[in-house]
Amino acid sequence: MWKPIQVCPRMRFKYTIFFVVVVALVIIEKENNIISRVSDKLTPRQTPQTPLQATIIASVAVPKQNDSRSSLSKPDPGFRHMKRRLENFTEQAEPERLSSWGKKHILLLATTRTGSSFVGEFFNQQGDNMFYLFEPLWHVERSLTLETGGTNATAAGPAYRDVLQGLFLCDFTPLEDFIEPAPVDHVTPSLFRRESSSSLCEEPVCSPVVKGVFERYRCRTRRCGPLNLTLASESCRQKEHRAIKSVRVRQLETLRPLAEDPRLDVKFIQLVRDPRAVLASRMVAFSAKYKNWKRWAVDGEVPVDDDEVRKLKGNCDNIRLSAEVGLKQPEWLRDRYMLVRYEDIARFPMRKATEMYQFAGIPFTSKVKEWILKNTQASKEVSGVYSTQKNSSEQVEKWRFSIPFKLAQVVQKVCGPTMKLFGYKFAESKEMLTDKSISLIAEKNFS
Repeated sequence: MWKPIQVCPRMRFKYTIFFVVVVALVIIEKENNIISRVSDKLTPRQTPQTPLQATIIASVAVPKQNDSRSSLSKPDPGFRHMKRRLENFTEQAEPERLSSWGKKHILLLATTRTGSSFVGEFFNQQGDNMFYLFEPLWHVERSLTLETGGTNATAAGPAYRDVLQGLFLCDFTPLEDFIEPAPVDHVTPSLFRRESSSSLCEEPVCSPVVKGVFERYRCRTRRCGPLNLTLASESCRQKEHRAIKSVRVRQLETLRPLAEDPRLDVKFIQLVRDPRAVLASRMVAFSAKYKNWKRWAVDGEVPVDDDEVRKLKGNCDNIRLSAEVGLKQPEWLRDRYMLVRYEDIARFPMRKATEMYQFAGIPFTSKVKEWILKNTQASKEVSGVYSTQKNSSEQVEKWRFSIPFKLAQVVQKVCGPTMKLFGYKFAESKEMLTDKSISLIAEKNFS
């Protein structure tokens, strides 16, 4: 009868060692292939952000003669994937990059005219240990719109995610692919609303003004030269926490990889506002774009099948769907999602700011408290359409006297489910809409 061959312990140990060596060689060969393939496409503009990456790439990358920068300004998805693989590999091998662990990352999600600039200042004013960016995804949206004639949500979602991931890791390279004109040696004069980020307006990021460069580079109380993104990256790494404000992400679900990235500790704060107030505010701030609504307010009935009305409904649905995902607290969002109404912040700014800081796990500094006190009691003289200085309690109700009742009815019809979810009451008549003794905000706890 056949008997199985007995392998002595010494032979078994030799086989195990042999198997481990073979697996190690396969892994090394794979990583070498990645480095080799990436090096064929790297250009001088894609300067690595860490010493180890610089060493690896310098050893394998040889610039080719007559390379065209424009041909690589938008790397193909395969190349970008390989590049990220290389970055991940070097980050795992370099202990100093792991110092990002323990840092907090806050993403403030909103839509236009919801008070997001005002709320973003809660983090921008935090102090020297916060790196804050104002609407960096503006460049991504603009670039995709120019290329396709409109922003495609399917294409935009992954692009937004990749850029946010890079920025939270203090890597501006993914964003550079969308800045026009393209940065030269990581220097650009064209970062959108740079002056709204204190971190980009301080030394050494704020370099001396070059003679002949004027107000376009003004940074709040000082003037700066073109933005050196390498210096911005270094400044970001030195900060303890990072926060980004964006009104361009349509669906929270697309950001799941950020929550699951072990290098990040992302907290998502979704800011919402009564859609009737949003429409009233947009009609003032973006008068040309909302001329149809202004005409309907004067001329007669609103055609509910009009593209503008469908766009309003789509915006409300996107906000609601994201909030429904967040409030369900799936495993990937457990303890990472917070819903905040602008109306609650306007009425109780200090209390809500304290709650947001507690949620983010960041100390609530006296500097932020001072800014909130100063900027929630502003006079009418300093309050403008884009100002962050508001008499916040007045702002909550102001829209009720500027929007015609028939427009409010349209919003209530197409955004009804969204309003109900967030606790906004319907106005049944013009008299009810303008009666300040009747609150249109239901008290609601979203925790």
